[in-house]
Amino acid sequence: MGSDEGLNKAYTILEQGDVSNAKKTLMGVLEYDLDNKEVKFAVWCCSFWSDFIRLLPTLDAYEQGEGLISHWKQFLHALRRQKEIFERTLVAVQIGVFSLALQNFLQLDEEQLPVQKAEIQSRIGMCYKKLGKYDIALAKLMEANEMQPQTAAILAEVADCYALCGEDKKAKVLFREAFFIDAQKIDIDFLDSELICCLIRQVQEHGYTGAALQEWIPVYGILYGIFNIRRELRSHEVGHLKQAIYTCEKEIRDPSCDTATMTPRLINMYFWLIDHYVRAGNSSDKINDILLCIKILDRNIYDLYVK
Repeated sequence: MGSDEGLNKAYTILEQGDVSNAKKTLMGVLEYDLDNKEVKFAVWCCSFWSDFIRLLPTLDAYEQGEGLISHWKQFLHALRRQKEIFERTLVAVQIGVFSLALQNFLQLDEEQLPVQKAEIQSRIGMCYKKLGKYDIALAKLMEANEMQPQTAAILAEVADCYALCGEDKKAKVLFREAFFIDAQKIDIDFLDSELICCLIRQVQEHGYTGAALQEWIPVYGILYGIFNIRRELRSHEVGHLKQAIYTCEKEIRDPSCDTATMTPRLINMYFWLIDHYVRAGNSSDKINDILLCIKILDRNIYDLYVK
């Protein structure tokens, strides 16, 4: 059996979530093709997952599903230390991992509280998305959104599915909405569409990481014209927004405040209020007052916004 044949066989086994037997097949290939970088990478991937997957039967269905998702994040972080990555290996691993996770989430009892049902439906939707079944994923995620509306994590996944289906207009509206509701609740490691991933990479190039990165994404989404589809705020939302701005302005004056996250969060709220004033036809004085606040907070952002 040649290297390509052995790799194909191993990937078929990997896609079934059988990491142990996939690794055995790969080790057989490695015996007579020691310098094959793709085989070595595939063996590394199997080694990363083998111990964890072997322990899965000791957990209940929910713990298995959540454990696989959590371990996937660790896998993505470990990948960053690899010198060379092979795409078809990753595809096989992804299919195997999320097929196993999906099986577990589908086993869970439907008789649960709405919040729990929404979480499970969103997990099922995300798994289908990772398996490339975008239509099913979108349907499940929309169900989750109906059960638990205005949830940032769910809306971001819905937006991601729309983008993957080529519906960028809907995606842009929902991504902006999700990051406005709560940027910290969105797990960007699981977003796949080039629309959002390109924006995330651009923000990372400015040196932002962690919680600060999450907050700067919607700011640069506006500055770079990606979050360019806007909606009108309802009257009660305008009141909530103004109150949130007042609270944030008060907090940011506190020397102990985490300005790394608070500054972009406040700027994003200012952007929303400016949009509201523009749509409502308010006087330029109100808009100029907000622009001055942005200028004081971050001159570079102000310059990019008004240019």
